[in-house]
Amino acid sequence: MEYIPAKTIVNRTKDPGWFGTEYNMNIYRGCCHGCIYCDSRSDCYRNDDFDQVKAKADALRIIRDDLERKAKVGVVATGSMSDPYNPFEEELQLTRRALTLLEAYGFGAAIATKSDLIVRDIDVLISIHRTMPAICKITLTTCDDALAAKVEPCAPSPSRRLAAVERLSGAGLFTGILMMPILPFLEDSPENIRDIVNRAADAGARFVYPALGMTCRAGQREYFYQQLEKRFPGQGLSERYRRRYGARYRCGSPGARALWEVFQEACSRRGLLYSMGQIIAASRRGHETDQLSLF
Repeated sequence: MEYIPAKTIVNRTKDPGWFGTEYNMNIYRGCCHGCIYCDSRSDCYRNDDFDQVKAKADALRIIRDDLERKAKVGVVATGSMSDPYNPFEEELQLTRRALTLLEAYGFGAAIATKSDLIVRDIDVLISIHRTMPAICKITLTTCDDALAAKVEPCAPSPSRRLAAVERLSGAGLFTGILMMPILPFLEDSPENIRDIVNRAADAGARFVYPALGMTCRAGQREYFYQQLEKRFPGQGLSERYRRRYGARYRCGSPGARALWEVFQEACSRRGLLYSMGQIIAASRRGHETDQLSLF
């Protein structure tokens, strides 16, 4: 493991409307899940060796000092730039120990991950949940293990992730699905959308939050197209993307409007939340204090 310097780790979030998080925390840099679509590969992030996971040196001391300096408590997000439950976390336990610091200083947590390793920390998340929101967000773009093995080759399978949702929700934690990105021409079918919603509901999820398309910008785009040719040979997918989107940043599904209707109907039928305002309100139910404000 290579360690890189950092001055601060827990910082004010740029988008407090994202699951009601006031702060953001990234302990690791880079990711080894190998997802072919990952926005964090983009040139703007200046991470040329993105597939190599690095940890921030002296992370736990920095996190402790950051938390001590905060004027008020709030919900701390993690998982925005790298998965907090990469394979190295099993031994290093930096994410687990950071969560114990959040609990000790009275902060909430909102975790985004593709890994079922999160279930290891159910005990800490339950402790956080007693006084503050603890939101578990599991990313799922397909329930098809074979397709996922092509677009997310080194991440735990969808089957394992759904089993993790079941464990987390069964423990009483506020758990749901990040259904993003839904890749145009690969995952944007009504069948896939309904399957994700139904499997999420069966596993006890409380919400599904979608993005019916993907982002694509310099650095990320070139890698994505190369991987499409490699993993889906002869299907002309990269050319379809070029013709449809060009150099566009937001690449919405061509059938996004119809898919949205399918998605809404499926969520309503299964009793799942899908609007951000409702998700935030539900995650904070029972934790309403002067320190927590609804966005």
